[in-house]
Amino acid sequence: MWHYQLTPAFLDTDALGHINNTNLPRWFEAARNDVFRLFTPDLDPQQWRLILARIEVDFLGELFFGHDIEIRTYIGRLGNSSFTVIQQAWQQGELAAQGKATLVHYDFSEQQAVPLPDDIRAELTHHLLPQEEG
Repeated sequence: MWHYQLTPAFLDTDALGHINNTNLPRWFEAARNDVFRLFTPDLDPQQWRLILARIEVDFLGELFFGHDIEIRTYIGRLGNSSFTVIQQAWQQGELAAQGKATLVHYDFSEQQAVPLPDDIRAELTHHLLPQEEG
């Protein structure tokens, strides 16, 4: 599991007084940088090797300004060229949102998916979501 800690800004709130739900996909993407670095260590967009195929976000509770948020990032499924990233947003010990992102290892010059390299597959395997948390 990877951890990403953030402090919500006042501008992240909405008229209802809680964190606006549009922030979660953005925060989940920022927390995927550890995953991105496995494929592109310096995060150079000219060397990028992933595409985003799908995202989902389930809102389980409210998030509030004034308290840090922890994003926990796991790997949920490994395919031949794609994999699923599972992410959870926690605040004050409560799970408030969960997201899934399907990423595809992609060759932009050939415009096609390519198999995950064995070394990256091994590293992703170390971050599989434990069964009791799935």
